[in-house]
Amino acid sequence: MIKRAITERILQLAECFPVVMVCGPRQVGKTTILKEICMKISEDIEYITFDDLQERYQAQDDPKSFLQRHSAPMLVDEFQYAPDILSYIKIDVDLHQKNGMYFLTGSQMFSMMRNAGESLAGRVGILDLYSFSYSEIIERENKVFLPELDLKQYAGIKQRNLMEIFEHIFRGSMPKVVTTPNLSAVDYYRGYVRTYIERDIRDMINAKYERKYLRFLSCMAARAGQEFIASELAKEVEVDNKTINNWVSILETTGIVYMMQPYFSNMLKRITKRHRIYFLDTGLVCYLNMFQDARAAESSSMSGALFENYVISEIIKSYVFAGLDPKMYLYYYRDSSQKEIDLLIQKNGKLYPVEIKKNTSPGQKAMKNFSVLEGMEVGAGAIICMTDIPAKLSDNVVTIPADWI
Repeated sequence: MIKRAITERILQLAECFPVVMVCGPRQVGKTTILKEICMKISEDIEYITFDDLQERYQAQDDPKSFLQRHSAPMLVDEFQYAPDILSYIKIDVDLHQKNGMYFLTGSQMFSMMRNAGESLAGRVGILDLYSFSYSEIIERENKVFLPELDLKQYAGIKQRNLMEIFEHIFRGSMPKVVTTPNLSAVDYYRGYVRTYIERDIRDMINAKYERKYLRFLSCMAARAGQEFIASELAKEVEVDNKTINNWVSILETTGIVYMMQPYFSNMLKRITKRHRIYFLDTGLVCYLNMFQDARAAESSSMSGALFENYVISEIIKSYVFAGLDPKMYLYYYRDSSQKEIDLLIQKNGKLYPVEIKKNTSPGQKAMKNFSVLEGMEVGAGAIICMTDIPAKLSDNVVTIPADWI
């Protein structure tokens, strides 16, 4: 079994809160990791899933009696199907005043967060989980990415070539795909999309829009790494802007996409207000764009965008798996002169500029837009690319191999 990077954070929260909630999309391993952790805490822990219709209906019809029949410690899977139990969980934890009583998972994060915020304020520790990071797959310690990391710690790591990385991009990082090498990625993601439509979002959209929602998914995937413009998508999908914005919210809160916000400060005003689209699993992007293999993805016009999406998703995961909210740290920049910086990391009172290039020797030109940060507190800059070893482009900018993030 591949060890998940957030394991220690879950254990820490279980020592500090009576309720621990792990949010994330379907099939990323939420139940697996919590079952493993719960067994370490207590051999008597009870496991309940609301995918079981009988359990679900009992909890929906009489949540108080349901909890009386099932005593803590308890792991409740897909609890969003019976959200009224949260009020009774609150009563129970207030009565017993013990940490690590309830562990909750679910794949509809927006409803989970809203209900938990209303019912369990101050009593719940919340973490997100996505598909594997590359660090997890190769069993390397998760490090929050910053260009100022001690890069010597990566010495000796075998670098993948471009096609090996694109094989990873094409197959994605979902646990089932990673642990089953002979499983067709196309077959897996076909079933994944169907499950997502039928079980996660059917209740959130009008049934007559299911086909349009699937088209919307594909249109979003075609724009991976690009700015989100609702009017363009609305025209292509043939719905109104309000519907598109609602659907984007569903995609983001179910953990399918991450909408990167533009950077703003008093010294460096953003010109664009648009968010940028990134998928949190590249295998899904490739499936929705109908690539049949890694070579087709690498040779396509989307090759650079796919590489950027992969790098950004790995950086996002490095923050999320450390228990940090990436929206507090990660931005992009674009101004009216079309000057762009792929990623700005705001941390420790500094801005760390990052560009992402698919080539092996990006050169000085890759860092040309870093000059827009002059006069601000700027940390080390980085060009993440296909170089084999890090190399200085200036006193404060280094190239970093993509496999080192």
